[in-house]
Amino acid sequence: MKYIITEEQLDNLQDKVLKISFSTFGDDWDLLQRFLIKRGNPPYCITDDLDLRDNEEIQTLGNLIWVRGNLDLVRSSIVSLGSLISVRGYLDLYRSNIESLGNLTTVGDSLNISETKITSLGNLTYVGGFLDVSNTPIKSLDNLKEIGDDLLGLPTSLKSLGALESIGGSLQLQGDSLRKKYSEKKIRDMINISGEINFYV
Repeated sequence: MKYIITEEQLDNLQDKVLKISFSTFGDDWDLLQRFLIKRGNPPYCITDDLDLRDNEEIQTLGNLIWVRGNLDLVRSSIVSLGSLISVRGYLDLYRSNIESLGNLTTVGDSLNISETKITSLGNLTYVGGFLDVSNTPIKSLDNLKEIGDDLLGLPTSLKSLGALESIGGSLQLQGDSLRKKYSEKKIRDMINISGEINFYV
């Protein structure tokens, strides 16, 4: 069963969502999964950091819908974020096997999806820190509206900035598609960018 809810709905359903501290399970993912199975695999929230870096056995986050800390999946074998809709800290997917962000809508801090096979940002609308899309097949930023810090694509396959409205830092891209399509003035007319715009050859 898949649980797809918004953060507003999550706030209204706090008493129905199982809140779990990963450290309580000794940061042991397998032990946590056995506990969840005994509880009938309910929708749950991790209240602290979830570090699964270099985990070669994890495939999905299942019915996890919210992480209140950081989520580290660097070089993991993860292929699905399951029902995840929000990470309050950073989300690092660098060199993981992930191909889709699924239901994810917000990341409170930075999002690193560099060197992944992700082709679309899907439902993602907000990233509070930097966004790194370097060495991904992503062609458009889709529904993303706000990036709190830098947008990095060194290099990038981006051809469209999608619905983007604001970048709190700089725009740092390497690739011909956007450089040929937009002048710096045109980009600034479209998007509120606090920092520099740099296109690298």
